Amino acid sequence: MGQQPNYTMNKEIRTYHDSQSEENREICDLLYEEITRNLPEAENKIWHGHPVWFLEGNPIVGYSKLKDGIRLFFWSGASFDEAQLQPTTGKFKDGSIRYTHIDQINRDDVKRWLEKSRDIQWDYKNIVKRKGELKRLK
Repeated sequence: MGQQPNYTMNKEIRTYHDSQSEENREICDLLYEEITRNLPEAENKIWHGHPVWFLEGNPIVGYSKLKDGIRLFFWSGASFDEAQLQPTTGKFKDGSIRYTHIDQINRDDVKRWLEKSRDIQWDYKNIVKRKGELKRLK
């Protein structure tokens, strides 16, 4: 049937959420819930200062505080063929979307992106070992 999500937030992620403004905390709480529900097998932790989820040690999705809101970030998001996910410049395959209010979050979009994050993965876990070269895992 599949793994049941564990909605119990670890202490470090709770501290991260609690440090946000009320509006940003609501966004973070909703993103946490959606990611946990749709990627129950993923491990999560604070990594490079913000919440990140990993599948088999490979970073998949995370969110972070920006000056103007919260950014939902997919490491392989540029390969999802989703116009709403903006790629960054450079050689990486990431894509992200920014939210300034909880009402901007479309749960169906987030669910679809999370499903794609499981199926479309670039190997970020071994990028240092490969001297910056990214290889497609899935």
